[in-house]
Amino acid sequence: MHQTQPSLKISEITPEHFADIIKLGNEVHGDNYLTDESLQEIYQKGFNHDINLSYVAHMEDKLIGFRLTYAPNKWKIDKWCTPTQWGVDSDKVVYFKCNTVDEAYRGHGIGGKLLTASIEKAKSVGAVAGVAHLWRQSPGNSSVKYFTKAGGILVKDHPDRWNKAHYGDNYICTICGEDCHCVAAEMILHF
Repeated sequence: MHQTQPSLKISEITPEHFADIIKLGNEVHGDNYLTDESLQEIYQKGFNHDINLSYVAHMEDKLIGFRLTYAPNKWKIDKWCTPTQWGVDSDKVVYFKCNTVDEAYRGHGIGGKLLTASIEKAKSVGAVAGVAHLWRQSPGNSSVKYFTKAGGILVKDHPDRWNKAHYGDNYICTICGEDCHCVAAEMILHF
């Protein structure tokens, strides 16, 4: 007898996904990486008018990944950004806030599918590129490898990006604990 594999479903994020997104995000990135309040703010920044740029991945009824993306002009260019090196008008750039896949489902292209869905929506609102800060200390530097494979180009490394002095006192890094010194690789992906 032939067993069918569960199918992957990629869909836009809705508030009904929030609890599962927060749970997975905090498991992967550290306690208090996402909260109800922060996710609500992120969700709102993911819209350009009524077009949602953020996605979730489900396998059967289980949320196994998500891509959080800010629409152009809905995010702040701060000291961790180097727009003079992007090669495009910052008004046409989305911010790839976070791409997270459950450890048990990594290595099967799910992160890439989430990114592709977000890019297609970003193009529909006039974006030509996306910037991200990739976690250099991710297992095997997988986040930078994944984004590079997708066409991302390193702009600059930013040490201590998620340190409590800059990110807030409540975040607890899965590697460093309360005093995070992980490096963020600022990368741009043109599309």
